[in-house]
Amino acid sequence: MSRAHVEAGRNIKNAVVNKTVMKKSTTEADNQPFQWNILSLRLPRLVEAHPGGQQVLHILTTQTRPLWPQTELEVPMATLSARMGAALRSAHNAGHVVRSLESAERILAAQERGLGLVDRHSGVTRGVRVSRLLVLADDGAERFYRQVERLLRRYGPRVLAVRIYADADALGELLFGTKGRARLLMLNHKEAVSAFLLAMTDP
Repeated sequence: MSRAHVEAGRNIKNAVVNKTVMKKSTTEADNQPFQWNILSLRLPRLVEAHPGGQQVLHILTTQTRPLWPQTELEVPMATLSARMGAALRSAHNAGHVVRSLESAERILAAQERGLGLVDRHSGVTRGVRVSRLLVLADDGAERFYRQVERLLRRYGPRVLAVRIYADADALGELLFGTKGRARLLMLNHKEAVSAFLLAMTDP
């Protein structure tokens, strides 16, 4: 057998081994929870195309802190401005606000099932962008923020969380009056999400 034949055989063998390793790695990755990281998220197209889109990205990636003391997962922090409050009220009036962690989790699970069915029927996997936003009060117990982290890792790159320098009473009062408490509000529509994110660029 010539040296050229030996080299060709070796190359084919290496290609098969590499393909097998890549396939195994992909399968293992599919079984792992999404490694949620702000830098890995794709913002809504409305934000990316807006003149303030780069400023939104800068805020989201520089004004952060760990979601709870013992985690590496960081989320953006923001002071609730008048424009952000207006964006929340507008979303609420349009029916695009979900209140409470339990309700958000239930709706995200239903949406994931629906998206999965559409992708399987079409045979095409859609590109994933942020389309849901969790607005978090700043006075929750550690257990609450651990549950939020589980939600972020479970539903991956289509969900972003922003923690507000405000307690549940102040956040809830914006939408539900003086007796309304809200530790978590989920914006459930990409246009509402985009409006809130762009509102974060106000001083």
